[in-house]
Amino acid sequence: MSQSIRQMQVEVLRYNPEKDEHPYFQTYEVPCEEEWVVLDALIYIKDHLDRSLSYRWSCHMAVCGSCGMMVNGEPTLSCHAFIRDYPDNMRIEPLDNFPIARDLIVDMDSFITKLTAVKPYIIPAETFDEPRTTTQLPSQLTKFKQYSQCINCLLCYSACPQVASVEDFIGPAALALAHRYNQDSRDIGRSAREDVVHSNDGIWECSFVGACSDVCPKNVDPAAAIQQTKIAATGDFFKGFLMPWTQPKQSTGETE
Repeated sequence: MSQSIRQMQVEVLRYNPEKDEHPYFQTYEVPCEEEWVVLDALIYIKDHLDRSLSYRWSCHMAVCGSCGMMVNGEPTLSCHAFIRDYPDNMRIEPLDNFPIARDLIVDMDSFITKLTAVKPYIIPAETFDEPRTTTQLPSQLTKFKQYSQCINCLLCYSACPQVASVEDFIGPAALALAHRYNQDSRDIGRSAREDVVHSNDGIWECSFVGACSDVCPKNVDPAAAIQQTKIAATGDFFKGFLMPWTQPKQSTGETE
């Protein structure tokens, strides 16, 4: 059966730091099939029109998070966006709020630094020489499961107005992952994350616009995670002020 072909003009931002003084747009005529996603159009350009085009992708299944980019001005997972939902003219750019490394590839170093700072891993109560299984109730899993679905696609950072205006803001994905581990019954690292998570560059910088949750392809809802962390932090403050003897011993999150 023949496929329905749609001729589209795909305008792609190009930038090679080794030879270009400024980014510029290049337009390609792409014969798109009806069932294609935006990523397929880029693959066609790479394979048939311009081998020099650079972009990230891996799974083509909305799992790895590699192919996040701006499509017609919106942060989008390009393997999750069907061509049929766009007009005949399409503009593709790298994600906002990140330095451009080359073409559609952004420099993620700042995000990695912020993610590392919130200690996005389980800090156990004790360490064991041999692996052990920790029993967890379904109700305990439910508390953090939603926030475990983050694929680090960075769409939330591109959509967030605070990330755009405050360079040191930790950002939605990292704060949501901190909340995920704080809610895990196997973890005692909440106090080890407080200096970063509860700082002015952490949860209190969030203005609760909610754009991060709107663009999340996995329905993680980082905006809700940040607000829940704010509530918990406020409770901790008043509890510590009124009943200081109840505060847990500070954990550094370091192991020897």
